Amino acid sequence: MKIALFNEGRVGVVNGNDIVEISDLGHGSVLDVLVALETLRPQIERALASGDRMPLESVRLLAPIPRPGKILAMGSNYLEGTEGPPLPIWAFFKSPDSIIGPEETIVLPNVSARIFHHEAELVAIIGKKGKNISPEEAPSHVCGYTAGIDVSGRFEHLPTSILNKSHDGFAPIGPWVVTADDISDPHDLHVRLRVDGQPRQDFSTSDMGHRIWDSIAYLSAVTPLNPGDLIFTGTNHQGLGALQNGDKVELEIEEIGTLRVHVADPLNRTWPKGIDREIGQRVIEMIRTGTPPGSQRPAK
Repeated sequence: MKIALFNEGRVGVVNGNDIVEISDLGHGSVLDVLVALETLRPQIERALASGDRMPLESVRLLAPIPRPGKILAMGSNYLEGTEGPPLPIWAFFKSPDSIIGPEETIVLPNVSARIFHHEAELVAIIGKKGKNISPEEAPSHVCGYTAGIDVSGRFEHLPTSILNKSHDGFAPIGPWVVTADDISDPHDLHVRLRVDGQPRQDFSTSDMGHRIWDSIAYLSAVTPLNPGDLIFTGTNHQGLGALQNGDKVELEIEEIGTLRVHVADPLNRTWPKGIDREIGQRVIEMIRTGTPPGSQRPAK
């Protein structure tokens, strides 16, 4: 089931090319519906059978989880097409204020970044509170998935930090949430990202080094996970490229859908178009040599 937020904060279920509003069920957010899904399912099914349908193209989709409690992001979490083994597990925080939704604009900030990159990611949404969650228990704590872009500024003096990941607009998500029961296998989804129609990232979540369940166990050993927290599950760095003024970015994840956003840069900075292979090659070298993140300039 695809649950969306649209127009002035209304909640709806996407069915094909239409959306059916379910705000009148008394749940004011996508998260409310996800958490109470099993109770609400019969009412939602009746709404889908008899409710008024609106064409998706006639509504404005919003970020489905506009105010997450926390955004936790896994670092260097893909094998990058190698045979591994994965790098040691690690993660960082992104600011919840960096969330934007479909068709919104990433505005590149006036900072001394040497480049800004897109990082295509599957995002898991926590639906049940937990601390010290075991990998075996972890699937029951995920209520849904969406697509996300971890926008990353690269700085010579700031190789990795919350500050290069948390500017306004640096966490686009959407276009909706697909409930966990409708994802056949979150570790076997095709991910594609295009900029102005040009192919950039193209990988499968089967390349993930640490599975989502292990990431949840790792994160929940540090901090409680609460309903509405987002986990950006990492990216395959092969295919990264610059984001710059006027770009149109499309992130498509199998079984979820396509998230489209725009890029604006008031300073109109420019970088070479196409794939920037530097960080991808660096991560492969880290995997091949077993060099853990932090012992050299790390990449996320």
